[in-house]
Amino acid sequence: MLILAMISFSGAYAQMPNDAVYMSKNTACLALSYTHSSWDKYWENTLKRDNLNIGTQTTQVGMAMLAVGVTKDLNVIVSLPYIWTQASGGNMKWSKGFQDVSGWVKYRFFNKAGFSLNAVVGASIPSSNYVPDFMPMSIGLQCKTATGRLVARYRHKTGIYATAYGSYILRSKITIDRDSYLMGETLYNTNRVSVPNAFDYSARVGFTNKAIQTEIYAERNECVNGDYIRRNGMPFPTNNMKSTTVGWYGKFQPKNIGFNARVAYVTRGENLGQAMTYSAGLLYQFRYIKSGKK
Repeated sequence: MLILAMISFSGAYAQMPNDAVYMSKNTACLALSYTHSSWDKYWENTLKRDNLNIGTQTTQVGMAMLAVGVTKDLNVIVSLPYIWTQASGGNMKWSKGFQDVSGWVKYRFFNKAGFSLNAVVGASIPSSNYVPDFMPMSIGLQCKTATGRLVARYRHKTGIYATAYGSYILRSKITIDRDSYLMGETLYNTNRVSVPNAFDYSARVGFTNKAIQTEIYAERNECVNGDYIRRNGMPFPTNNMKSTTVGWYGKFQPKNIGFNARVAYVTRGENLGQAMTYSAGLLYQFRYIKSGKK
């Protein structure tokens, strides 16, 4: 479940919904990325354990993302990931397919003396009929989401910068292929499931210039409420998932073609796996409207 959060919040890192980097007016950036995430231990509520019926759980993600500069202070971003999961132990088979289409609008409403404030709104909808309640092998939660985010950034003239953001994520109910389910100790005789809303916040420090960017970061993702994985039970979309992640990100883009990479590790969590994640991406920047001659 951690990698599903990362797809939504941290993806390919090229003018993303969680930063204050913008495409110029009439330019766009296409990012193609690959992510590999795996864990062999997870938190069952707060109990850290392994499970021979899972072994090592691996999630791989291929994602396409497009960031478009409408103006110098207004960007639109869309993305679509293809995900496949597998476990090294037990009898659970893999899952694979296209997950959720996401769209974001990012607007810089204050920018003075190196400090900027940025408002971000986004939404996502499932792009295929994948199964949400086959966790931890599911590729997503099958819910619609709406997100509001505030991003603050300060960049010194030397290129050193600091970024912080906070978000709130609304999630819709989902429909599962069963007539009832347990949430905590309560049995619900319905196939409609309430998925907990969530929030996240992060702090990042790094350096950037015209060709390179590098940063270290810490981020926290939490559900607002929810239940817990029962002893020796499977996770479920109603679980109260929490994670603290630390990581590094780097980008090299001297001209229109660039590359990026990311490493992230979950240091603490509840009701999810202690994942180690690696990601690499290819960036292509282009002008979609050419300037006319004077």
